[in-house]
Amino acid sequence: MKETNKFLMEEFNISPEVLEKVEKAEEKVKPLFDKLDDITAYNQYKVLSAFQKNRISDRHFAWNTGYGYDDPGREAIEKVFSDTFHTESSLVRTQIVNGTHALSITLIGILRPGEKLIYCSGGPYDTLEEVIGIRGDGMGSLKDYGIEYDQVELTKDGKIDIDEVLKRITPNTKVVTVQRATGYDWRKSITIDEIEKWAAAVHEKFPDVVCMVDNCYGEFLDTKEPTDVGVDVMAGSLIKNPGGGIALSGGYVTGKKELIDKIAYRLTCPGIGGECGLTFGQTRQMLQGFFMAPKVVNGAVKGAILCGQVYKDLGFEVCPEPEDVRSDIIQAVKLKSEKALVAFCQGIQAASPIDSYVKPMPWDMPGYESQVVMAAGAFVQGSSIELSADGPIREPYNVYFQGGLTYEASKIGVIKSLDALYKERLI
Repeated sequence: MKETNKFLMEEFNISPEVLEKVEKAEEKVKPLFDKLDDITAYNQYKVLSAFQKNRISDRHFAWNTGYGYDDPGREAIEKVFSDTFHTESSLVRTQIVNGTHALSITLIGILRPGEKLIYCSGGPYDTLEEVIGIRGDGMGSLKDYGIEYDQVELTKDGKIDIDEVLKRITPNTKVVTVQRATGYDWRKSITIDEIEKWAAAVHEKFPDVVCMVDNCYGEFLDTKEPTDVGVDVMAGSLIKNPGGGIALSGGYVTGKKELIDKIAYRLTCPGIGGECGLTFGQTRQMLQGFFMAPKVVNGAVKGAILCGQVYKDLGFEVCPEPEDVRSDIIQAVKLKSEKALVAFCQGIQAASPIDSYVKPMPWDMPGYESQVVMAAGAFVQGSSIELSADGPIREPYNVYFQGGLTYEASKIGVIKSLDALYKERLI
């Protein structure tokens, strides 16, 4: 480690005080890493089993053209996802442009005019507000199509308020949803155990109501996924956890076949559904990324824990706490000033392999209510399983740190963010 620190001081101009603080924090959290490694091994072998069961071969990496009828690679990917997540059917498509799109087609595919959607984890992530119709008007939101919306806030200790959810369900309620990750809220992520209790309670009293989970940032954090514990359908992005930093684009939806069929009709059109849609030669990257995802997620979670411990030791409020059970890869830090938020993100950018020379500044990012500062020096644009950090320019100026294709990549992000704050005299 001494040689590494010497290199970091000489090559990256890191202050010795910063390296000392990070090393002390790392010693505190190393005992937490053993359990994470066991989860990773379990998930790695689970994915391997799905590959072998479906007899994946290099023929699945070949191109198809035109409509994409009978694309063996696309069919193979979707079977691997279904077997890994223990579901009846999946859509894993390059045509799904991001996680918001995956969630949008899921909601629009299942819900019909006059029906009701309830978010059970408080308000949705910023980019979903226009999809639902909380913001914007006349752009084809759920509200525009006469779909009701309600939300149930989490309890004071950040849990799903199951009793209140059951009270809010009305005869026209079709879908109840949980956002597993924190988004831009100051709360812990929703654990698999909580999701299981929520789904069981809803299905016991209202068996026809669909339980849906926004699984963005949550894949491979546990040995179980939401669909293992009673959830009917879940969706996510391939440039987050399940793409392993290799998938170039895309998203997925997986769950009960009758629901996936309806969602496929929204992705393409009624009568076509999932039968068409090119993978544009991306099957190799999608499959290889999915295979590597458990290990990549492991490094990202370790980096998030280290980040939490470093900033907690400095007196900042962090969420979650380093020792908390995690259900996403995100670490939030309450920085309390715009200058600190921007400096933190600039430190993350400077630690990145791509565009390290760029200094991110706040800007009006599409789909967000406030200006956002975002550090993302990634091989794949917007890939938040790679090292990144962002936050809205609003009080209390929380930053949301995530990703790193390896633990070392995540760790240098923590180091450079702290170094940036030191050099700007913000600590």
